[in-house]
Amino acid sequence: MTSWRMPSETEEQDRIWMAFPTGGYTLGDGPEAAHSARKTWSAVANAAVGFEPVTMLVNPSDVGIAAHYLDPTVEVLTADLNDAWMRDIGPTFVLDNRGHLGAVDWVFNGWGAQEWARWDKDALIAGEIAGKSGAEHVLSRLVNEGGGIQVDGQGTVLVTETVQLDPARNPGWDKAEIETELGRTIGATHVIWLPRGLTRDSERFGTRGHVDIVAAIPAPGKLLVHSQQNPEHPDFEVSQEIIDFLHTTRDSAGREWEITEVPAPAVLIDDEGFVDYSYINHLVVNGGVIACSFEDAMDEKALRILADAYPGRRLVSVDARELFARGGGIHCITQQQPAAFQKGLS
Repeated sequence: MTSWRMPSETEEQDRIWMAFPTGGYTLGDGPEAAHSARKTWSAVANAAVGFEPVTMLVNPSDVGIAAHYLDPTVEVLTADLNDAWMRDIGPTFVLDNRGHLGAVDWVFNGWGAQEWARWDKDALIAGEIAGKSGAEHVLSRLVNEGGGIQVDGQGTVLVTETVQLDPARNPGWDKAEIETELGRTIGATHVIWLPRGLTRDSERFGTRGHVDIVAAIPAPGKLLVHSQQNPEHPDFEVSQEIIDFLHTTRDSAGREWEITEVPAPAVLIDDEGFVDYSYINHLVVNGGVIACSFEDAMDEKALRILADAYPGRRLVSVDARELFARGGGIHCITQQQPAAFQKGLS
């Protein structure tokens, strides 16, 4: 039986995978909203391609439109898409002990079969990318998304009880069964169950608690954790609960975490209510970090914390407000493919 390991996001990468926004709430109502979405998705791709190859999946009808926004060095491949959240619809890439590339194909059901979501096309994307990348296709019965896991590459994985134990995702599964499947697919040996995610992400158009806007692991034994410091925001108590909980946990090697709190932006609300703006939702690339900014008073401090957490990497920021208005951030729209010694054997 093949033993797989999900590498840390700081390990060497072959490329970044993305999807170009094609319709529905992601594009929004009218040409101005569509332009804002396409511009922001493309800004992330155009920043990342300065560090490593980027492959953008584009709905066949959008190829001409995408060409107006994307740097010509971004590779474009066509695929039928419902949406553009590549972290969740794409595969989770893994390596075996010989360096072969695998692509874990989780079951995707629209973040727990949410009534506003459509996923008939997106549910097939992970398998398509497995073939396009030359990775071994690793099928899983677990309903899961890439935004619902954070790893250190050494066996530790962070998850949230509200995602993997969601009865609309995995009815009948218990923690032990989920941990066994995470061990089989991504090499998890130590699963840390956060109690929940942020408030906005727990509401109607959220994921019900993805971990990738809450905590990140920049190096073994170290955590970056979202910290809402304004008591007027409901995440003031939520983030403190999560931070207090993480102080009681250890990593797979038994180390106490060195926790760095990353302050939330100063802005508290948008037109829809309390925001879940988070600097945690960044993308690590070869030699760099693509970070969220918000034209906010806290940007400079938070980005300096990220730069210190990833020494030797060049930090580039992209205004992520249009992403968060649609339900996610930079990490949510990207998926890294780790460098492999050779492609999968299937």
